[in-house]
Amino acid sequence: MSNITRRAMAALIAAAALVPAAAFAADKPKEIRIDWATYNPVSIVLKQKDLLEKEFAKDGISIVWVQSAGSNKALEFLNAGSIDFGSTAGSAALVAKINGNPIKSIYVYSRPEWTALVTTKDSKINSVADLKGKRVAVTRGTDPHIFLVRALLDAGLKQDDITPVLLQHADGKTALLRGDVDAWAGLDPMMAQAEVEEGARLFYRKPEANTWGILNVREQFLKDHPDLVRRVLAVYEEARKYSVANYDEVKKAFIGVTKLPDAVVDKQLKERTELTHSRIGAPQRDSILAAGLALQQAGVIASSVDVKATLDQLIDDQVPLPTN
Repeated sequence: MSNITRRAMAALIAAAALVPAAAFAADKPKEIRIDWATYNPVSIVLKQKDLLEKEFAKDGISIVWVQSAGSNKALEFLNAGSIDFGSTAGSAALVAKINGNPIKSIYVYSRPEWTALVTTKDSKINSVADLKGKRVAVTRGTDPHIFLVRALLDAGLKQDDITPVLLQHADGKTALLRGDVDAWAGLDPMMAQAEVEEGARLFYRKPEANTWGILNVREQFLKDHPDLVRRVLAVYEEARKYSVANYDEVKKAFIGVTKLPDAVVDKQLKERTELTHSRIGAPQRDSILAAGLALQQAGVIASSVDVKATLDQLIDDQVPLPTN
């Protein structure tokens, strides 16, 4: 190598050392794509109050909202890269991670009892054991699906003992009320609506088997834009705290989106939704792990899978949240 070449190379190295590390980071995106869902009331407040839009306006970053009809849809969107942040049940996120979905769980938006097993007011079904040989509507890959599998296991039944009818949540409710199925693994607010307006019965409830409402982010987005993820969570936290302190405003926003009557909304939001958590900690880990191990026992997750190790890979609790 000539002296000139050596000098040129040395100059390049020296210049590179002076360039801030941020210059090598991924370029800021033009938009952040995030879901909202009727099973995630905080997301509705976030969207209605334009909090993310206000936060990122100075960066020239727009916010694109996409509705998720269930955890399965949010996970499909995340896996396809069509959203950056998605709302799911913790157990659904774990199963998706086991199946190769490149996501990280980073935030708790609710502690819900959003699922139970439902039948019609005149049905003779009174217990999980009564489901043997029956048709049950369920949305695969969601907390209601996982709840159903665990309920069957606890009752000494197998998945083959029922006939699952795979439908999205709203269609499952319709199928139950029409008599097309005998039972439904329900999800609020559709479950609350069927209960209040049609007299549907929640014949099997187990609140502790409902896993937490978890916000997930695409791994690549977190890797490329950790500061943006931190800011999104800070705004999410603002919306959650507002929701805790202003029930009437949350209810108003929820009704504006769903057009549901007061009694239905109160049943979901007042009776079955707790918004006082935000960080993913031991209670969330334990609940999601218990669901994963139960699914493995039921044969839904292969025996070769290290469920705990996958859960550790799924959860990223290092993104800081505001302390005030």
